[in-house]
Amino acid sequence: MDNDQSPPPVMYQPGPVSGWEHDGITPAPVGMPAAVPVGVPPGLEYLTQIDQILVHQKVELLEAIIGFETNNKYVINNSLGQHIYKAKEQNDCCTRNFIGSLRSFDMKIKDNMDRDVIRLIRPFRCAACCCPCCLQELEVQAPPGTTIGYVKQDWHPWLPRFSILGPNQETLLKLEGPCFACSCCKDVDFELKGKDGGEPIGRISKQWGGFVREAFTDKDNFGIQFPMDMDVKMKAVLLGTCFLIDFMFFEMAG
Repeated sequence: MDNDQSPPPVMYQPGPVSGWEHDGITPAPVGMPAAVPVGVPPGLEYLTQIDQILVHQKVELLEAIIGFETNNKYVINNSLGQHIYKAKEQNDCCTRNFIGSLRSFDMKIKDNMDRDVIRLIRPFRCAACCCPCCLQELEVQAPPGTTIGYVKQDWHPWLPRFSILGPNQETLLKLEGPCFACSCCKDVDFELKGKDGGEPIGRISKQWGGFVREAFTDKDNFGIQFPMDMDVKMKAVLLGTCFLIDFMFFEMAG
Protein backbone atom coordinates (compact mmCIF):
# COMPACT_ATOMS: atom_id res chain seq x y z
CA MET A 1 0.00 0.00 0.00
CA ASP A 2 1.31 3.46 -0.88
CA ASN A 3 2.46 5.68 1.97
CA ASP A 4 0.58 8.65 0.49
CA GLN A 5 -2.69 7.08 1.65
CA SER A 6 -2.14 7.98 5.31
CA PRO A 7 -5.48 8.53 7.03
CA PRO A 8 -6.59 12.13 7.69
CA PRO A 9 -7.02 14.54 9.40
CA VAL A 10 -3.72 15.54 11.10
CA MET A 11 -0.22 16.21 9.80
CA TYR A 12 2.30 13.48 10.57
CA GLN A 13 5.88 13.37 11.63
CA PRO A 14 7.41 10.46 9.71
CA GLY A 15 8.52 7.67 12.00
CA PRO A 16 10.76 4.70 11.19
CA VAL A 17 9.61 1.12 11.48
CA SER A 18 12.15 -1.20 13.05
CA GLY A 19 12.59 -4.63 14.49
CA TRP A 20 10.83 -7.11 12.22
CA GLU A 21 12.03 -6.41 8.71
CA HIS A 22 13.99 -9.66 8.76
CA ASP A 23 10.87 -11.57 9.81
CA GLY A 24 9.21 -10.86 6.49
CA ILE A 25 6.99 -8.06 7.81
CA THR A 26 7.56 -4.73 6.07
CA PRO A 27 4.34 -2.75 6.62
CA ALA A 28 3.90 0.82 5.44
CA PRO A 29 4.70 3.14 8.38
CA VAL A 30 2.34 5.72 9.82
CA GLY A 31 3.83 8.71 11.59
CA MET A 32 2.71 10.31 14.83
CA PRO A 33 0.72 13.55 15.10
CA ALA A 34 2.76 16.73 15.38
CA ALA A 35 0.56 18.07 18.20
CA VAL A 36 0.09 16.00 21.36
CA PRO A 37 -3.53 16.05 22.61
CA VAL A 38 -3.92 16.92 26.30
CA GLY A 39 -4.31 13.90 28.58
CA VAL A 40 -3.32 11.33 25.95
CA PRO A 41 -0.48 8.97 26.99
CA PRO A 42 2.62 9.32 24.81
CA GLY A 43 2.43 7.08 21.76
CA LEU A 44 -1.39 6.80 21.76
CA GLU A 45 -1.99 10.06 19.87
CA TYR A 46 -2.86 8.30 16.63
CA LEU A 47 -5.66 6.33 18.30
CA THR A 48 -7.62 9.57 18.75
CA GLN A 49 -8.22 9.67 14.97
CA ILE A 50 -9.41 6.15 14.21
CA ASP A 51 -12.38 3.87 14.95
CA GLN A 52 -10.88 0.58 13.78
CA ILE A 53 -7.72 -1.45 14.40
CA LEU A 54 -6.56 -4.59 12.62
CA VAL A 55 -4.38 -7.08 14.52
CA HIS A 56 -2.41 -9.73 12.63
CA GLN A 57 -0.47 -12.50 14.33
CA LYS A 58 2.81 -13.50 12.73
CA VAL A 59 3.30 -17.11 11.64
CA GLU A 60 6.25 -18.75 13.39
CA LEU A 61 7.73 -21.47 11.14
CA LEU A 62 9.34 -23.39 14.03
CA GLU A 63 6.01 -23.50 15.84
CA ALA A 64 4.09 -24.53 12.71
CA ILE A 65 6.52 -27.33 11.81
CA ILE A 66 7.40 -28.98 15.13
CA GLY A 67 4.81 -27.55 17.54
CA PHE A 68 7.39 -25.76 19.72
CA GLU A 69 5.56 -22.81 21.27
CA THR A 70 7.34 -19.49 20.64
CA ASN A 71 6.57 -15.96 21.81
CA ASN A 72 3.56 -14.61 19.95
CA LYS A 73 4.23 -11.61 17.73
CA TYR A 74 1.68 -9.27 16.20
CA VAL A 75 1.52 -6.32 13.83
CA ILE A 76 -1.19 -3.75 14.45
CA ASN A 77 -2.48 -1.78 11.46
CA ASN A 78 -5.07 0.83 10.61
CA SER A 79 -7.94 0.14 8.20
CA LEU A 80 -5.68 0.92 5.23
CA GLY A 81 -3.20 -1.76 6.28
CA GLN A 82 -0.61 0.77 7.43
CA HIS A 83 1.53 -0.19 10.40
CA ILE A 84 0.91 1.68 13.65
CA TYR A 85 2.20 -0.66 16.38
CA LYS A 86 3.86 -4.03 16.93
CA ALA A 87 3.52 -6.34 19.92
CA LYS A 88 5.54 -9.22 21.33
CA GLU A 89 4.78 -11.61 24.17
CA GLN A 90 7.46 -12.01 26.84
CA ASN A 91 7.79 -15.03 29.15
CA ASP A 92 9.95 -18.14 29.46
CA CYS A 93 10.10 -21.31 27.39
CA CYS A 94 8.71 -23.59 30.10
CA THR A 95 5.73 -21.32 30.71
CA ARG A 96 4.81 -21.28 27.02
CA ASN A 97 5.21 -24.99 26.36
CA PHE A 98 3.86 -26.50 29.58
CA ILE A 99 1.07 -24.11 30.54
CA GLY A 100 -0.12 -23.36 27.02
CA SER A 101 -2.90 -20.84 26.41
CA LEU A 102 -3.42 -20.23 30.15
CA ARG A 103 0.12 -18.90 30.53
CA SER A 104 0.96 -15.57 32.06
CA PHE A 105 2.74 -12.99 29.94
CA ASP A 106 4.16 -9.50 29.88
CA MET A 107 3.51 -8.01 26.45
CA LYS A 108 5.17 -4.84 25.16
CA ILE A 109 3.54 -2.80 22.41
CA LYS A 110 5.86 -0.47 20.52
CA ASP A 111 5.16 2.40 18.12
CA ASN A 112 6.91 3.27 14.85
CA MET A 113 9.70 5.02 16.80
CA ASP A 114 10.35 1.71 18.64
CA ARG A 115 9.14 3.22 21.92
CA ASP A 116 7.32 1.11 24.51
CA VAL A 117 3.88 2.76 24.59
CA ILE A 118 1.64 0.05 26.10
CA ARG A 119 2.35 -2.78 28.51
CA LEU A 120 -0.02 -5.70 29.05
CA ILE A 121 0.32 -7.88 32.14
CA ARG A 122 -1.59 -11.16 32.32
CA PRO A 123 -1.22 -13.16 35.56
CA PHE A 124 -1.62 -16.92 35.58
CA ARG A 125 -5.22 -18.04 36.07
CA CYS A 126 -6.81 -21.48 35.84
CA ALA A 127 -9.59 -22.27 33.39
CA ALA A 128 -12.81 -21.12 35.04
CA CYS A 129 -15.62 -22.62 32.95
CA CYS A 130 -17.26 -24.38 35.90
CA CYS A 131 -16.63 -22.13 38.90
CA PRO A 132 -16.34 -18.40 39.52
CA CYS A 133 -12.82 -18.47 40.92
CA CYS A 134 -9.50 -17.65 39.28
CA LEU A 135 -11.19 -15.79 36.42
CA GLN A 136 -9.00 -14.37 33.67
CA GLU A 137 -7.79 -10.79 33.88
CA LEU A 138 -5.37 -8.37 32.24
CA GLU A 139 -3.79 -5.10 33.36
CA VAL A 140 -3.14 -2.39 30.76
CA GLN A 141 -0.49 0.29 31.30
CA ALA A 142 0.17 3.33 29.10
CA PRO A 143 2.86 4.46 29.30
CA PRO A 144 4.43 1.38 30.94
CA GLY A 145 4.23 1.86 34.70
CA THR A 146 0.95 3.81 34.64
CA THR A 147 -2.20 1.69 34.85
CA ILE A 148 -5.03 2.96 32.63
CA GLY A 149 -7.44 0.03 32.91
CA TYR A 150 -8.17 -3.63 33.41
CA VAL A 151 -10.00 -6.43 31.64
CA LYS A 152 -11.72 -8.98 33.87
CA GLN A 153 -13.66 -12.06 32.91
CA ASP A 154 -17.21 -12.22 34.27
CA TRP A 155 -18.31 -15.71 35.24
CA HIS A 156 -21.07 -17.23 33.16
CA PRO A 157 -21.80 -20.94 32.64
CA TRP A 158 -21.62 -20.76 28.84
CA LEU A 159 -21.10 -17.21 27.53
CA PRO A 160 -17.70 -15.48 27.39
CA ARG A 161 -18.24 -12.16 29.15
CA PHE A 162 -15.81 -9.47 30.20
CA SER A 163 -15.84 -6.17 32.07
CA ILE A 164 -13.67 -3.30 30.84
CA LEU A 165 -12.54 -1.37 33.89
CA GLY A 166 -10.89 1.98 34.49
CA PRO A 167 -7.73 2.49 36.55
CA ASN A 168 -9.75 2.54 39.80
CA GLN A 169 -11.47 -0.77 38.98
CA GLU A 170 -14.72 0.97 37.98
CA THR A 171 -16.73 -0.80 35.26
CA LEU A 172 -16.94 1.28 32.09
CA LEU A 173 -17.83 -1.18 29.33
CA LYS A 174 -18.99 -4.76 28.82
CA LEU A 175 -17.95 -7.31 26.20
CA GLU A 176 -19.91 -10.45 25.34
CA GLY A 177 -19.03 -13.26 22.95
CA PRO A 178 -21.08 -16.07 21.41
CA CYS A 179 -21.99 -19.30 23.16
CA PHE A 180 -19.32 -21.23 21.25
CA ALA A 181 -16.33 -18.91 20.88
CA CYS A 182 -14.56 -20.96 18.24
CA SER A 183 -13.64 -20.04 14.68
CA CYS A 184 -15.48 -22.51 12.46
CA CYS A 185 -15.82 -21.27 8.87
CA LYS A 186 -16.97 -17.82 9.97
CA ASP A 187 -15.97 -14.74 11.93
CA VAL A 188 -16.49 -14.73 15.70
CA ASP A 189 -17.84 -11.46 17.11
CA PHE A 190 -17.50 -10.20 20.68
CA GLU A 191 -19.97 -7.34 21.07
CA LEU A 192 -18.95 -4.19 22.96
CA LYS A 193 -21.67 -2.50 25.03
CA GLY A 194 -22.03 0.16 27.71
CA LYS A 195 -21.66 -0.83 31.35
CA ASP A 196 -25.44 -1.28 31.62
CA GLY A 197 -25.78 -3.24 28.39
CA GLY A 198 -27.97 -2.01 25.56
CA GLU A 199 -27.14 -1.81 21.88
CA PRO A 200 -23.59 -2.68 20.74
CA ILE A 201 -21.26 0.27 20.24
CA GLY A 202 -18.37 -1.74 18.83
CA ARG A 203 -16.91 -5.22 18.61
CA ILE A 204 -13.81 -7.38 18.57
CA SER A 205 -13.97 -9.87 15.69
CA LYS A 206 -11.86 -12.97 15.17
CA GLN A 207 -11.68 -13.19 11.38
CA TRP A 208 -11.95 -16.58 9.69
CA GLY A 209 -8.71 -17.22 7.81
CA GLY A 210 -9.49 -20.36 5.82
CA PHE A 211 -9.23 -24.03 6.72
CA VAL A 212 -5.50 -24.50 6.12
CA ARG A 213 -4.38 -21.54 8.21
CA GLU A 214 -6.89 -22.22 10.99
CA ALA A 215 -6.03 -25.92 11.22
CA PHE A 216 -2.26 -25.86 10.90
CA THR A 217 -1.00 -22.49 12.13
CA ASP A 218 -1.43 -20.15 15.08
CA LYS A 219 -1.88 -17.11 12.85
CA ASP A 220 -4.99 -15.20 13.92
CA ASN A 221 -6.45 -11.99 12.52
CA PHE A 222 -8.69 -9.66 14.51
CA GLY A 223 -10.62 -6.49 13.84
CA ILE A 224 -11.44 -4.03 16.65
CA GLN A 225 -14.17 -1.43 16.15
CA PHE A 226 -15.09 1.33 18.61
CA PRO A 227 -16.59 4.85 18.53
CA MET A 228 -14.26 7.49 17.13
CA ASP A 229 -14.78 9.70 20.20
CA MET A 230 -14.11 6.95 22.76
CA ASP A 231 -11.52 7.78 25.42
CA VAL A 232 -8.18 6.87 23.87
CA LYS A 233 -7.19 5.00 27.04
CA MET A 234 -10.21 2.73 26.65
CA LYS A 235 -9.21 2.11 23.02
CA ALA A 236 -5.85 0.91 24.33
CA VAL A 237 -7.59 -1.32 26.90
CA LEU A 238 -9.73 -2.82 24.11
CA LEU A 239 -6.54 -3.56 22.18
CA GLY A 240 -5.29 -5.44 25.23
CA THR A 241 -8.64 -7.25 25.47
CA CYS A 242 -8.11 -8.53 21.93
CA PHE A 243 -4.89 -10.25 22.96
CA LEU A 244 -6.52 -11.80 26.03
CA ILE A 245 -9.33 -13.18 23.84
CA ASP A 246 -6.79 -14.59 21.39
CA PHE A 247 -4.99 -16.51 24.14
CA MET A 248 -8.18 -17.70 25.84
CA PHE A 249 -10.09 -18.98 22.82
CA PHE A 250 -7.87 -19.22 19.75
CA GLU A 251 -4.36 -20.11 20.91
CA MET A 252 -3.53 -23.58 19.61
CA ALA A 253 -1.66 -26.11 21.71
CA GLY A 254 1.54 -27.45 20.21
